[in-house]
Order: sequence, then structure tokens, then C-alpha cells
Amino acid sequence: MSVAELKERHAAATATVNSLRERLKQRRQLLLDTDVAGYAKSQGRSAISFSPTDLVCCRILQGHTGKVYSLDWAPERNWIVSASQDGRLIVWNALTSQKTHAIKLQCPWVMTCAFAPNGQSVACGGLDSACTIFNLNSRVERDNIPVSRVLTGHKGYVYSCQYVPDQESRLITSSGDQTCVLWDVTTGQRISVFGGEFPSGHTADVLSVSINSSNSNMFVSGSCDATARLWDTRIASRAVRTYHGHQGDVNTVKFFPDGQRFGTGSDDSTCRLYDMRTGHQLQVYSQQHDDNDVPTVTSIAFSLSGRLLFAGYSSGDCCVWDTLVGEVVLNLGTLQNSHDLRISCLGLSSDGSALCTGSWDKNLKVNLLQPPFYKLYT
Repeated sequence: MSVAELKERHAAATATVNSLRERLKQRRQLLLDTDVAGYAKSQGRSAISFSPTDLVCCRILQGHTGKVYSLDWAPERNWIVSASQDGRLIVWNALTSQKTHAIKLQCPWVMTCAFAPNGQSVACGGLDSACTIFNLNSRVERDNIPVSRVLTGHKGYVYSCQYVPDQESRLITSSGDQTCVLWDVTTGQRISVFGGEFPSGHTADVLSVSINSSNSNMFVSGSCDATARLWDTRIASRAVRTYHGHQGDVNTVKFFPDGQRFGTGSDDSTCRLYDMRTGHQLQVYSQQHDDNDVPTVTSIAFSLSGRLLFAGYSSGDCCVWDTLVGEVVLNLGTLQNSHDLRISCLGLSSDGSALCTGSWDKNLKVNLLQPPFYKLYT
């Protein structure tokens, strides 16, 4: 068979796949007679009452000299780790604003960081295509903590990393090489690779991962190919399901608290809620923007109840969405203590009482959810 014939057959197969995909999309649209917000409003539900006094900025964490790219809360402590363009990881006490560790990295181009489940170690990754582990209990000066382990094997930058819940020895990374990898942190070896040569994998850089806290064998990834994909760590050869809908890079993914749904945020300026089992898009969270000024969604987090969705934007806005009715109930970007530049990352404390945002303005801000609101909706 000649090269021309192969190209012709490939083009025909591609056209067939695209046609089937469009038919599947239309069929799903017929089944979706409403969305979450439409149904909730038809049942008389309205947006919760939420004011600036319900989410108050109580701490500003200053110390980085470059853009803040990533942050993560320790599972059982009031500690936050942040990664910055200044080439440092800083571990903060969120209650006192004090730095407990300031780790100078060998590669300053860091893009992600994460706490281990026990809070004793932190991981980071970036343009060196590796994920580096540091033991915070090392008996040395807090600014000169030695590298505990380096996980190498990716062929592109490491954009996201997350420890498997309750397993200090397991970690998942995503990369510009279009793959995700499950690692054994103890040995430094790859356990499984998700994507790559497998046809059901991502076809562009993988920007984010989120592990299901209800079933740690399942995780979801978001990519520059405008899709999110669900993976089972026990079946690395193929994605369990692919989720379409976004019209731009999927920058961030996060599981809903019940483990049956997950949210996404994209360059198309929307957040979306998907049902993990059916593959259906349940809700789109979007606002009206000028065509020349469309901010991207950079990071998202859900409250513990799932009623609130916190979304950070490249415009510096941080919107609090009521997930039930699909409306913004508060925009932190309009308040006096808002960030000056792009919000690059955000995260909720393990008890749901505090939201931390990180920005290109070099600062992190800790916002406290006030009672009784905290007890009712988180």
C-alpha cells in the first residue's frame, strides 16, 4: 500500500470518527432536557445570600519575589506550601503568616507543588521535567533542606502533581509530554503511564490532575486538547472516559466532594460540572464578557458540601459560584483587598474554613469563611 493510499484511508477514518463524535454529541444533547440550574430554579430554589463579610481576608502572605504559580494546603495542619517564579518553595503557617521553610530549588522554573498526606514532605515540578521531593523533617537549616528524591521519566515539563490520599508513597504527575504518571515515591520508579502511545490518551499537554478522595484508584486530567479524561490506575492502557465541551485549554480539574462528579476550568472562560459515570455535562458556569477581554479560568475548588465553587481568573477576579443555581454570589476581585494581577492558583483548607489564593502579584491571601455561613455551606 502506497503512502498516498495510507493518507487517504487515514483521512477517511478521521472523518468517520469526527462524524460519529458529532452524532454522539447531538444524541447527548437530546437526552439533556435541562441542566442543574434550570431544574433547581424550576423547583423554586434561589441563590444563597453571600456578602463580603462572609469571606474575609485575614492574612496576606508576603515573601516571594516572583509570581506565585502554585499552592497546596497540608491535610491536617494550617500549613500552606507555595511555589514561585523566584525559584523557591515556601511553607507558611496560615494562622501566624510565618514562614516555617524556604527551600531554594535547583531549577527555578517551578510550576506545581503539593503536600504529602502526612504533611511531612512536599513535592514540586517544573521545566526540568522532574518531580522533586523534600522531607521537611530533615535535621538541617530550614533554608537548605536536601533533596529527598527526584522522580525522572517525563519527556516534557511537569505541570501538576498530587499525592494519592492516605498514601505517602504514591504520587501522580501530569506533563507537557501528554502523559500522566503514577510514581512510587519510595523507590523513585514509575508504576504506570497514562496516555502517550495509547490512542485514548491526551493529544496535547496535560495541565492538571485531581484524584478522587472517595476512590483513590480514579483520577481525572485536564489538557490543552480541550478535554478532560477519567483514568483508573488499575487500567493504565486506556482512559475510562473522555469529556468534551470546552472550547479551549482545560487548565484545572477538581473532583466534587461526593466523588461522582468533577469540575473543570478553561481558557474559554467557563467552569463546567460533569457527571463522572454518564459523561454528561451537568452545568456551565459562565459570565458575559467583551469579545476582546475574555479571562481564562486558572484554578477551581469546591466547598466541602459542594454548594460553592471558587474560581480564579486571569483577570484577578475570584468568583464564588452557587453550583446549584449557576450564579456568582461574590467576586473577591471587586473587594478592597483583592489581588492586583492574575490569580494563578487557589485552594481550600482541609476543614473547609479558609480559602487561599496565589497571584502573579507575588502574594498569597488567606480568606476566612465566617460562621454561621461556614457551618451551613461548607
